Amino acid sequence: MASSETALAAGQRARGLAPFLRSQMRNIAPFLTLIFLSAFFAFASPSFATLDNLGNILTQVSVTGIIAVGLTFVILCAEIDLSIASIANVTGIAVAYFTLQESYVNIPNIPLPGAAAILLAILLCAALGFVNALGLTVIGIPSFIMTLAMMQIAAGISALLVRGQIAYKVPGVITTLGSGSVSGIPWIVIVAAIMLLGGHLVLTYTRFGRYVYMVGGNREAAEYSGLNVKLILGVVMVISAVCSGIGGMLGVAHFGSAQQNEFDTYLLDSIAAVVVGGTSLFGGRGGIGNTIVGLFVLGVLNNGLDHVNIDSFLKILIRGLILLAALVINVYAQRLREKAVE
Repeated sequence: MASSETALAAGQRARGLAPFLRSQMRNIAPFLTLIFLSAFFAFASPSFATLDNLGNILTQVSVTGIIAVGLTFVILCAEIDLSIASIANVTGIAVAYFTLQESYVNIPNIPLPGAAAILLAILLCAALGFVNALGLTVIGIPSFIMTLAMMQIAAGISALLVRGQIAYKVPGVITTLGSGSVSGIPWIVIVAAIMLLGGHLVLTYTRFGRYVYMVGGNREAAEYSGLNVKLILGVVMVISAVCSGIGGMLGVAHFGSAQQNEFDTYLLDSIAAVVVGGTSLFGGRGGIGNTIVGLFVLGVLNNGLDHVNIDSFLKILIRGLILLAALVINVYAQRLREKAVE
């Protein structure tokens, strides 16, 4: 009798655990992927599992992390921003354009004091984000199309500013934050950590953060409750552009140059970090914590493949397959959620 009761209780616990695991699959799968990749590369390469290499991974994902903070806000609202890489690029170029360059740099730029150069660059990326916001909320252009157009606009501004040339100097504070370090810790890692923490605190503990989840979770219900949905959507588009601009400025300092198409790969990397981490493409589920896991998955994957000397073309294929797997999990998790609601 006791054994049958024990078996019955175990069965009930198992039945209760199954729905929980299904509902948390979007969060559990990326974490398990990170553990698997870390264990695999640590076994395959002795040089992978070291503190120095951990520092390399953190540095490598820092620019992506800064850009992904703003993109997380956008995707939580069930929108997309395809202009993040181009805005990062044009902002990095702009801060160099307004900085006095060496005589061998053949760019007819406008040198200004460092603070003015940084301010103008931030205003530029904020203005581009504001245009995205107007197109989405006032004109009614879908975010996919609006930001696709902005991708080209920002790329065109970048081309006009540098005209195929390369600039090198940026204001001193940007140089320090992008390529300097304190007590052996790169400043760019610290800035990325602060921005990720700030994004998490805003989404978790502020009224605006709750509004973002409401808009992404059920836009009609948010409107009926009196929430200004268009204002929230506009603000997240500006946040995304400013985060991209900050990432662009620090990235230029980190790479040591400002040039056209420098950040093109960061569009896919940033989207992958958010989606692979488990934030729902359908909005309302996920957050900065998921983005951090996604950043580590991509960082460990890219770094680990370098350590085991995988063919560079195969590396691109593997990244694409992992992104596809994340998308499949994302869509499947959404279907499970819809069934649970029904």
